[in-house]
Amino acid sequence: MKIGIIKEGKTPPDKRVGLTPAHCAHLKEAYPELEIKVQRSPIRCFQDEDYAAAGIELVDNVNDCDVIFGVKEVKYEMLAEGKTMLFFSHTIKKQPYNRDLLREVLKKKIRLIDYETLTYANGFRVLGFGRFAGIVGAYNALIAHGKRYKSFDMKPAYLCEDMTEMGNELRKVTIPNIKIIVSGGGKVANGVKETMETAGIRQVSIPEFLNEEFGVPVYCNADILDYHEKDGKAPANFGEFVQDSTVWENTFIKFTKVADIFISAHFWDNKSAHFFTEEDVKSDDFKVKVIADITCDIKGSVPTTLRPSTIADPIYGYDRTTGEEADSYADNSITIMAVDNLPCEVPKDASEGFGQDLIDKIIPLFLGEDPEKILERATIAQDGKLTQYFSYLQDYVDGK
Repeated sequence: MKIGIIKEGKTPPDKRVGLTPAHCAHLKEAYPELEIKVQRSPIRCFQDEDYAAAGIELVDNVNDCDVIFGVKEVKYEMLAEGKTMLFFSHTIKKQPYNRDLLREVLKKKIRLIDYETLTYANGFRVLGFGRFAGIVGAYNALIAHGKRYKSFDMKPAYLCEDMTEMGNELRKVTIPNIKIIVSGGGKVANGVKETMETAGIRQVSIPEFLNEEFGVPVYCNADILDYHEKDGKAPANFGEFVQDSTVWENTFIKFTKVADIFISAHFWDNKSAHFFTEEDVKSDDFKVKVIADITCDIKGSVPTTLRPSTIADPIYGYDRTTGEEADSYADNSITIMAVDNLPCEVPKDASEGFGQDLIDKIIPLFLGEDPEKILERATIAQDGKLTQYFSYLQDYVDGK
């Protein structure tokens, strides 16, 4: 079996990679019969020389490989006919901007496996960059608050060598006496909590957060069951909530009355209620001044997210009265951080974590048995057709 690592072609450039030089060397040692080729790249966070030093062959294209790993959407001309390709295709929600990409995949009879669709039998995702999105999103939230109040500043994550340097930056500053609410209970939220702990910010319970004052910065983590109700009662469990998410009232507004920063790291079904409304934001009771929307659904669960921001320019303002974009730090503005590719700010750490998951959980399935049919269920297209699991995309492909 031949494995290929493709050169990323997105703009702005994405420096992440599916397998690092160390990962490739480990695979070669563990599976001597495995052949690995890496396409040369001038932008990757690991240099071509790093792969060469690890004994990995560098090539101009990887089209002769059996299984090709990328990260973001692959350029049409780099799609390898008849091969198996893994990358984030951003097609499963019928994203209009990637319709032609899926059409090209079908035309070239590529077996497309999307990392987002790699799930266990219970529906939980096998891998992803969520942890790193949470770590960087929380870091950016603190930077935004420090800038708004001119209380402290830190080097942006993308200018740090790695997460170790980010941690050193966090330990240099004194976070003021603020309250931070973190929504969600998965990998993204856990990443946020890592940054909170590194910054020395204490976690408190929901009742404490809502009802008590503290002389130190604190944060509270609330998940779906903590801010949804029906007839005054919360869902008994996540399963009851997802059976019909439309029947539950979102009560998150209770947190916005006491929090200074809101960091969104939650799962959200677009049929569910929003976390608050544009009218709620106009109220004097709405205390939140900084929102770090890691979910970054435009006008979605967090209606103050007007657009994605960028790594180079991560912050903009939301005018509480008009609902329009405004000065980031004006008295009547909420400071918004809505970078939609946060893991790209720590490409080395993110690549190392993601690649290790590929080695531990996915590559063995290609080389041996796959009893849970993880690869089968994740395959969007094969032999020029959509698979049964993704047949719902046919009208999307047809442009209907």
